[in-house]
Amino acid sequence: MAMLLEPGMQSLRLGANGERCPTPSPPGSPGTPGDSCSIAPLTPSQSPRSEARSQQTTSFAVVVAIDFGTTSSGYAFSFSSDPEAIHMMRKWEGGDPGVANQKTPTSLLLTPDGAFHSFGYTARDYYHDLDPEEAREWLYFEKFKMKIHSTSDLTMSTELEALNGKKAPALEVFAHALRFFRQHAVQELKEQCPSLPERDAIRWVITVPAIWKQPAKQFMREAAYRAGLVSPESPEQLLIALEPEAASIYCRKLRLHQLIDLSCKAAANGLAPEHPIDSSFRQAREQLRRSRHSRTFLVESGMGELWSEMQAGDRYIVADCGGGTVDLTVHQIEKPQGTLKELYKASGGPYGAVGVDLAFEQLLCHIFGADFIATFKAKRPAAWVDLTIAFEARKRAAAPARASALNVSLPFSFIDFYRKHRGQNVETALKRSNVNFVKWSSQGMLRMSPEAMSELFQPTISQIIKHIDDLLKKPEVQGIKFLFLVGGFAESAMLQRAVQAAFGAACRVLVPQDVGLTILKGAVLFGLDPTIVRVRRSPLSYGVGVLNKFVEGKHPREKLLVKGGRTWCTDVFERFVAVDQSVALGEVVQRRYCPARPGQRRTIINIYCSASDDALYITDPGVRKCGTVSLELEALPEPAGARREIRASMQFGDTEIKVTAMDISTAKTVRATIDFLSN
Repeated sequence: MAMLLEPGMQSLRLGANGERCPTPSPPGSPGTPGDSCSIAPLTPSQSPRSEARSQQTTSFAVVVAIDFGTTSSGYAFSFSSDPEAIHMMRKWEGGDPGVANQKTPTSLLLTPDGAFHSFGYTARDYYHDLDPEEAREWLYFEKFKMKIHSTSDLTMSTELEALNGKKAPALEVFAHALRFFRQHAVQELKEQCPSLPERDAIRWVITVPAIWKQPAKQFMREAAYRAGLVSPESPEQLLIALEPEAASIYCRKLRLHQLIDLSCKAAANGLAPEHPIDSSFRQAREQLRRSRHSRTFLVESGMGELWSEMQAGDRYIVADCGGGTVDLTVHQIEKPQGTLKELYKASGGPYGAVGVDLAFEQLLCHIFGADFIATFKAKRPAAWVDLTIAFEARKRAAAPARASALNVSLPFSFIDFYRKHRGQNVETALKRSNVNFVKWSSQGMLRMSPEAMSELFQPTISQIIKHIDDLLKKPEVQGIKFLFLVGGFAESAMLQRAVQAAFGAACRVLVPQDVGLTILKGAVLFGLDPTIVRVRRSPLSYGVGVLNKFVEGKHPREKLLVKGGRTWCTDVFERFVAVDQSVALGEVVQRRYCPARPGQRRTIINIYCSASDDALYITDPGVRKCGTVSLELEALPEPAGARREIRASMQFGDTEIKVTAMDISTAKTVRATIDFLSN
């Protein structure tokens, strides 16, 4: 429906540095006392709550954070009455040799008719034990989070493919996983605190990569509603946390002995070398093992030792190296309050640890033939899972200084299937492939030399190094003092050594001891106080298409529209916020709209986005429609000649874009929703 934004209407605009420009705002703007209009989350309640949130005024008894990872997931919680204690979820059954299992594999098993069966180690082990023919009927999903990142046209009806080729709605798959965590967390909380009411007492936090776009974030929120974590009528009970941001929040609390310094010597712009941070990989792993015996972690009530020594304005990078993606964020310390300011928009890409798994799969395709591997995965899906588990254990044992070979066990069904399918044994295939550094062991194993394993890591690690290097070259990212490596892939000695070699001379490379749990703990802290990150950078330019007065010589003739005797330029892209613009938490952009006709009950405003800040029209290359704002209007008697005005306010400084609206004539809140999944 047509909307006209009057050129002269007042609005509160954001300055280039995130500060407010001197353009006057209407009386009673959000942020001023007595305002009845607040910013509501993606699916707002009928009566949106105030946008002001602080650790002191939280009404939640407990915060439960779910770290939903590509390869592994888990939850942790903290009571608001004791925020310095973070409790990890109880120990999971199952597990792999040599792998600390404070989290569980992101593996989901559905019955042949699509009903939930199990999640995590239980799902993986049950699937493994199924008869091969029976297993082909069951729906087994793993590493499915990557689909949400890679799907450009994500909608509520997007489907995921199980290992057997069958498909299921992606929203249901994610909802099954989140429901599993909700049930486990609520059960554990009730055992610790029987009087705790399930509804309204829990604030839930779900982690997502910072590079995820708005549709993916909204998708996770919708899956959480479907899973019953919170009701769509109480959206403030659920926060979406950005993974590297959560890690950064947790790193603020660390003491020196909780950090592993990969530097051989102190960098020129780092701390003094007398601070004893253990740099031995072997000792670090032992400390990590010991720390994981306890399920409760205590954090500093204030800032950790490292932060205490940092000066206001000090800058650092957090590189979240997970299973599926690598996420980079740049933060600056603000003193004395200890809040964080994002200096450059989040960047990264699909360079996670699964890249090493794909390289191993490509190696197998080269040795045994891509057609055979595809057939084996389809006919013996459970055995394929066995093979990937065997490789995962050896992948974790890979280290730069390792001199001995790594043996990867091939399941008997693989060896047998190859012989029946090809009419020769796997040893013959290996010899014919002429693959360097990979030999056959009579014990039924592929013997991979350190060089062969290093080759599998190299493409993924090179992408990560290049991305960090590109970021460090940005003018906005100068004077970096520290580089924090976090995420599951950051446990890899191969990645640690490569990052240290590339950037150790420019900044100090630090790894938290419990690196695989850093994001989960930080997500809990974010849930306790969502205002820690005070300023963020907009990843894209957002705006609307409007009519402006046509100016001859400035506007193209094809955009000319004559209406009511006046000349207008159509399709003008009016920006709400520019790409990489600083946006402070709680700041809003306001616009006033007039319904196109009297008696109109619903108004739709299309939101457009662009990766550049020089787009002039919504028809320019790179500009696309990315969402809609829907305003539900009450039926009101409208005097002849009177114009009804709706004031829409949007907030871009949080982890999700939020919107609310108010009818100027009645001062009543108008139900407003913003949707990025219906395009």
